[in-house]
Parts: sequence; structure tokens; C-alpha cells
Amino acid sequence: MKIETKIERFTTPLYMESGRILEPYQIAYETYGELNRDASNVILICHALSGSHHASGLYEGDKKAGWWDGLIGDGKGIDTKKFFVISTNVIGSCFGTTGPMSNNYPSDIPYRLKFPVVTIKDMIKAQKQLLSRLGIYRVKAIVGGSMGGMQALQFAVDYPNFSEKIIALATTYATQPWAIAFNKVAMEAIRRDPRFKNGQYGKDDFKERGLDGLAIGRIAGHISYLSPDSMDMKFGRNYVNNDGLFELFGRYEVERYMEYNTDNFSRMFDPLSYLYIIKAINTFNLSRGYDSLYDAILRIKAETTLISFNSDYLFFPKEMEHIYNMMSRNGQRVKYHNIDSSYGHDAFLVELRKFDHIIKKELEG
Repeated sequence: MKIETKIERFTTPLYMESGRILEPYQIAYETYGELNRDASNVILICHALSGSHHASGLYEGDKKAGWWDGLIGDGKGIDTKKFFVISTNVIGSCFGTTGPMSNNYPSDIPYRLKFPVVTIKDMIKAQKQLLSRLGIYRVKAIVGGSMGGMQALQFAVDYPNFSEKIIALATTYATQPWAIAFNKVAMEAIRRDPRFKNGQYGKDDFKERGLDGLAIGRIAGHISYLSPDSMDMKFGRNYVNNDGLFELFGRYEVERYMEYNTDNFSRMFDPLSYLYIIKAINTFNLSRGYDSLYDAILRIKAETTLISFNSDYLFFPKEMEHIYNMMSRNGQRVKYHNIDSSYGHDAFLVELRKFDHIIKKELEG
């Protein structure tokens, strides 16, 4: 599989939903496979909160492949022998695309909290600008899970003729209070950490020790990505062998797992980017800008495939089923699959074998 990583820079303004303007800006992206002669084999991949443009393959020296490596590649569900796959890093992130720690041009001082609030609409507008720059004005499909699914659905509504197919996994039509509440834990934990300094920290301040507030907030997020059954299977009530049961801070295995994963995460992800992206998730609402959700959904022309997971306690299956029911009543082309899984919200990253054949069939059918 041919992999290329690039950065595209834009000097034209990006007019954002808030009324603010981002200028200049850049987008990091990866491509896999080969573009055919008439550019009819393009698939756009949209990532979730903590993801990046690195969706598949291995960089030299890396031990961990891209976050959807099991799905994207030669002969896989998204077959890079047949399709030219583009994965972009969203505006506001910290993996090469312009975000809050980027310099506020023309100064060499980071935006920090002066960075404009980003929405899902802004993210897809920037991606569409990138594709236009690359000479791509229509795509075969847009595929994404969680926040990536939000982007896929927003594309379908805002740009009805842009994609032939939309495949959205583990997502919703509007972020509900339950999910917003989990994000509130992260937001407050970060804001109240003294080392956060109201966003006035240095660029490399957390590379060695991480930010405790982000680690704590990530624990809340991580709980929402799992399910009670997956925790029972993975950890049970097992206690860490070298921790005493009657030590106050002795740990169960599930506690050690949370500590390890979230501490690592807080060393690699920028806390301001985390705040801006969870704000984008919180404000997501397909109906904004339209008279109603019905009117927004009615705009969708693409063949749409919705995939939910029955143990998802972040974006419940009933939320995707609601989209399916609306589209079905309208006579729109839509299919819905509710996958039996015990992995919770993270199933779209973990249990690929349960749905990769669905995606393969939709892309190649």
C-alpha cells in the first residue's frame, strides 16, 4: 500500500460558523493507494476526537499502526488496491493542522484561547477546500466513526451532491446531554489544573509528565467509550498483584489500566486542542442552519449506511435509528445495521470483523 503524508497550506480565508475568519491555515493529511484517471475512486476518511490523519499503515520506527489500520489497506474493507483514500487532520487538532497552539499570523505567538471556536461544519468546510485544491470535486464515499461520523453526516447535509455514499458509524444527529456531561468532566479537570495556566503553558510543557487535568478528563471519556460487559471481560474484579488490598491507594486492574492509558494520552495530546474539539462535539447538531432536523435530513442525496453498536453508551443506537427512520419515511436510500457488540462505543475501532464486510460491500456494490 502506497502511503504519503503531506501538509497543504492555504492563504485564502476560512469563514467559520461563528463569524470568525481563520487565515492562513494548513491541513495535514495522508493518502493511500492511487488516484484513477477520472478521480472517481476517492474515499474520504474522517477521524474521531483523539484521532489524526494517520489512519493506516506504519511510519518508519513506529510500533503502532494507524487507528483504522485493520480496515484500510490492500484487500481490506476499504481496499487501497481499488480506492484512493484520503484521511485529513481536522481544524483545531494538534497533529499538523492549524489549531490553538499554532502561531497567530503574522506574529510568532500561539493563538491559545484566542483561537476561534471550531464546529463540525468548519471541519468539513476546510476538508472540502483541501479536496478542491487537490482537484477533487466529488468523492466515491465519506466514512467516519464517532466525531468522524458527525463529519460524514454533515457533509451529506451541507453538500448533498459531493459524495456518492455516506457511511457513518457510532454517531448521532445531535450530541445529547449525557455525552456533553462526560465532556464537562474533561473540560473542568483541564481548566482547574494549575499547570494549565489558563492556556498560557509552553508548547512542550507536558511531553514528559503530561497534564494531570487532561489525564483525569480522559478517564471520564474512556469510561464512556467502554461498556460494563467489556470491563467485566477485560478486568473482572482482579486486583493489582503488588498492591495491598488494604492500602488506601491500592488498585484494581481497571484502575491501573485507566491510569496507564490516560497518562500516556496526556503526554501526546495538546489540552487546548482537546478543549476545542470537545466543544465542537458538544455543539454538533445537524439541524443548525436549517428549519428542522427533518429539513436537514431531507437534503441528503447520497446512499447512506448507518452502523451502530448495541452496547454504545455514548451515542446510543436509538439516535442513529432515528436518522434511519426519518430517511426511510422520506424514501431516501438508507441502510441501518445495529451490531451486536460488548465493546461499547469503541467497537468501531476494535471489532472491525463485525462490520468491515458491510463497508466493503457498500463501497464495491
